Amino acid sequence: MTSFQQRKAIGDAHEQYVAEQLAERGWKVDFWGQGQLSRALQGALQKTDSSIRWFPDLIAARAKDIVLIDCKGSMTSRQTGRHAVERSAVLAHLQLVAWTQLPVYYVFDDLDAWTPHDVLTAGRQGPHSVAGSGAPYLLISTRGAGRFDDLFGTPDVDRLRLAS
Repeated sequence: MTSFQQRKAIGDAHEQYVAEQLAERGWKVDFWGQGQLSRALQGALQKTDSSIRWFPDLIAARAKDIVLIDCKGSMTSRQTGRHAVERSAVLAHLQLVAWTQLPVYYVFDDLDAWTPHDVLTAGRQGPHSVAGSGAPYLLISTRGAGRFDDLFGTPDVDRLRLAS
């Protein structure tokens, strides 16, 4: 079983990777969400049922498009071919979509992308885990996910060549 600090380090690295991938595609990216708060506020939020506990990790803009990204590092089982998303996060993100009128995407290690609506409708209730928070989660197949390049564009090769 991994510790919270190990899981956090994996999550932080994945957030950085997704932010870099978006930037390569011309998106302006800012880190957002609970990870930007002090440890004291993070701890206080974790003891509540408040939906702000589930603010996505990144906010990104390109031209008039704005998206919210919740990065899901190490949330994929290679054995079963399924991604896992905590049910509470899905419900909070559906409310966030309605409130902000902005899309929310879950982006997994392999850059698969799913929306909260897709996870809610196509996902299946998973067993309670002994790792992490032990909260109920939804499992969704890795097949049928949105492709990162289709959703967010392909890397700007000319811009990348100029930077090297």
